[in-house]
This record gives sequence, C-alpha cells and structure tokens, in this order.
Amino acid sequence: MNGILIIAHAPLAHAFRQSALHVFPDCGHEISAVDVQPHVSPEESLAASRVALEQLMVQPQIEGVLVLTDVFGASPCNVALKLVDGVRTRLVAGLNLPLLLRAVTYRKENLDALVTRAVAGGTQGVMQVAITAPQNQARRPHDPKHHDHQQ
Repeated sequence: MNGILIIAHAPLAHAFRQSALHVFPDCGHEISAVDVQPHVSPEESLAASRVALEQLMVQPQIEGVLVLTDVFGASPCNVALKLVDGVRTRLVAGLNLPLLLRAVTYRKENLDALVTRAVAGGTQGVMQVAITAPQNQARRPHDPKHHDHQQ
C-alpha cells in the first residue's frame, strides 16, 4: 500500500485531507498533510514535510508515498521536490479533489500505476459543464428587469 502526503498552501493541505477522510474514513493513517504557511521559511516547511514523510514511511504497510502539491513552481512544490527520490516517492503537482480521491481509491496499486491513475482522475475531473434546459422545457428569454431572487 502507498501513503499520500499532501503539501499545499495553508489551509489547503489539511482541507484536502479532511475531504478525503470524509469519503474514505478508514484511510487516516495513510494520508498526511503539511500546510505551508506564508510566514514560515522554506527550510522550516521542508523540515515539517520530512517529518510527515518519515512518519508515513515507517509504517509497515506503506511501500511508497505519493506526494501531492497544489501549484507547480510554488513554495509547496519546491519543498516537495527536495523530498522525492523518484523511487519510493513520487510527486504530482496540480492537486484537485478528483485527483486525490482517485489516488486514495487506488493507493494499493504500485506507485507507477498510482501516479497514472491519480493524474487521470485529476484531468478527467476538470470539465466545462454546459447549461441546458431540462428535457421538454423551453428556456425563458432573459428579462433584465425581472429578478427571481435578491443578492
């Protein structure tokens, strides 16, 4: 089984972890989160991330760790780049909830397959949603003088 380490701008890392635990309440030991605070140096963020990674790696059921960050090139990603070795740890940037849920779902697969599935989940989870009228109902023309609700 693989662990998942989320390193993201505060408070995203812990929010993503909580969202994953909402859907998969049994995976708390396999997912860790490090929120990178704006007032904390990169060295301190790296130290906290190292501790979180080591805590995942010492668990006997954890074979590898998928590290997820929110934005490529930002501080959390730069910290993560210093952690991953490409063998037992891999890095994916551009975290979104579909990516994370796919990663949690397939965390028992080998690390290469997990990376592929996570990235596919993230990209497939982003789509433009068309606004269409419900079946058999015509759309009303927009009247700018008519307000159905207050804002």
